[in-house]
Amino acid sequence: MEATAERGDFANQHLLNPVLLRLLGDVRGRRVLDAGCGNGYFSRMLAGRGAEVTGIEPAESLISFAREKSTEVSYVRAELARLPELEPFDAVVCGMVLTAIPGWKPAMRACVEAVRPGGLFVFAITHSAFEELSGIWRKYGEYRQKEHLAEYEIAGRDASGFHRPISAYLTEVAAPGCRLREVVEPGLDPAVADGIESYLRMPNFLLVSAETACPLSP
Repeated sequence: MEATAERGDFANQHLLNPVLLRLLGDVRGRRVLDAGCGNGYFSRMLAGRGAEVTGIEPAESLISFAREKSTEVSYVRAELARLPELEPFDAVVCGMVLTAIPGWKPAMRACVEAVRPGGLFVFAITHSAFEELSGIWRKYGEYRQKEHLAEYEIAGRDASGFHRPISAYLTEVAAPGCRLREVVEPGLDPAVADGIESYLRMPNFLLVSAETACPLSP
């Protein structure tokens, strides 16, 4: 956790953080929820940019570490699908969480409901068309996938992930009336690639920005 406490790991630093920050825009004075904040590094980045940040994380070890690192962020231990009663946020960001949990639909729904009307919901997931990109590319010199349309669990070294079609996430975020603003498939800058050819040619991540529905005028 200490090694990634400032800006996250390599993928966070070079593929995810720059896009997430751009999609969120100017956060000065805005209330932002970091849903599934992990060790809290991104919450602290947002607070450093002037946001009023709440970080939600269910793991005790991660939330304890995050609290030790900063008193500027309000860190709360809770499940995403059962968020505590909080004032609506101007923006909710959910980075690399939805593809890691089985109950992703209630978690996404809770995130959307936590945003004020007209606010932003931004999320990042592993790109389901290129989930095991680096390992498969190293083995074959290209990317191979046998199944995309089904939903299934992917066993990992530390924890399992879950494959779902891209359409599942886009349909779910659109269901409550959210308006898609941008979908991003980031590629790695050649200046920092250092021989990682797969990330130059294929996107390992998918990021989505959506605007929550405003109430209809009477």
